[in-house]
Amino acid sequence: MILVSECLAGVPCRMDGKSKLIPEIKQLVDEGKAIPVCPEVLGGLPTPRSPSERRGDRVINSAGEDVTSAFEKGAEEALRICREHGCACAILKSKSPSCGYRVIHNGRFDGGLTEGNGILVDMLLKAGIPVMTEQDFLNTVS
Repeated sequence: MILVSECLAGVPCRMDGKSKLIPEIKQLVDEGKAIPVCPEVLGGLPTPRSPSERRGDRVINSAGEDVTSAFEKGAEEALRICREHGCACAILKSKSPSCGYRVIHNGRFDGGLTEGNGILVDMLLKAGIPVMTEQDFLNTVS
């Protein structure tokens, strides 16, 4: 089983109320090979919601509010779901403050990027669960 970002499976759960559908990932879900999660929704954040970015160990939204606790709560729930379903790996949305792997937005809301991981990715890696971005996945299937 694979844990996947729900937005990549076509669910409109992103901060802008849209999805980032990757048909190959939706197919994995449809075939019962993947479990979709949105840690931000699992943490109690609404859709749509203010954009958020990591600043060190904190997550701040564009209104200046610290939303770290919601991100941590959602990541913990996503990790629980991952373990419950015996997921061997995760395919997650790049650059996200929850799901970004290796590169995330820089915390200044200027479109810039920096090295780092999202909150969920840090938890998954600590638990020994391999992570890849949607682009990493697409590179393996093409």
